[in-house]
Amino acid sequence: MTSDELTVGQAAALVGVSVRTLHHWDAVGLVRPSGRTPADYRVYSGDDIARIHQVLVYRELGLPLAEIGRLLDDPAADAREHLRRQRAQLTSQIIHLESMVHAVDRMLAATSSGIKLSPEEQVEIFGTDWRPEWVQEAKDRWGDTKQWAQYVERTSALAPDEWREVAASTEALNAELAAAVVAGVVPGSAEANALAERHRESFARYFDCTHSMHACLARTFVTEPGYRTYFESLAPGLTDWLHATIFANTAAHGVDPASATWN
Repeated sequence: MTSDELTVGQAAALVGVSVRTLHHWDAVGLVRPSGRTPADYRVYSGDDIARIHQVLVYRELGLPLAEIGRLLDDPAADAREHLRRQRAQLTSQIIHLESMVHAVDRMLAATSSGIKLSPEEQVEIFGTDWRPEWVQEAKDRWGDTKQWAQYVERTSALAPDEWREVAASTEALNAELAAAVVAGVVPGSAEANALAERHRESFARYFDCTHSMHACLARTFVTEPGYRTYFESLAPGLTDWLHATIFANTAAHGVDPASATWN
């Protein structure tokens, strides 16, 4: 037994297959150990090990053992052409798998955000001013809160038509808020308080919104440019009016809006 000859156990350990597999390949004539020890044990030469590696490559490509044997033993078989075809098939499989991965990523994002809509559907339903990245921004800010968990639970099962109903309801309420500003409805009045309550309750489809939390949201409306831009596009002065109206309604329910916290 020379230094480059291996017993079946050694060969199996080297190439990462079982001894049983090598015995089977030997039995079917796929890879037969070509050497023998003085004690008449069969051993694998360097060329035998190289053939095993070729078999492993072809097997990984999905070829049956019989076809692998034909490719390795038939001088007329064009192994390079066969490998080119296999490469083309693998490339196609990779493209398909990548497409599936992207689909799963979208499903994961939808599940974690609570919106099972594509970015295109979000813009179609919520309007051209909608930015799908707002969902991720909201998750980054509130993702570890109980309210975000409620949001995901309450919205993850909504179908596109249900989201259209939500969008229509929000649009109708915003139109009433804008009309109140134009009409000069005074914050703190019964009419303004009723609108503030409806605005607070509109968040209930997403999470339990207390008056204290509503006041916290009102603060963000006036401090963050994105909210101000949105509300001002509905009616000039709506941002400050809504902030004052929510604060007045919060106070009417026994909560100091200036010191309100997210609870």
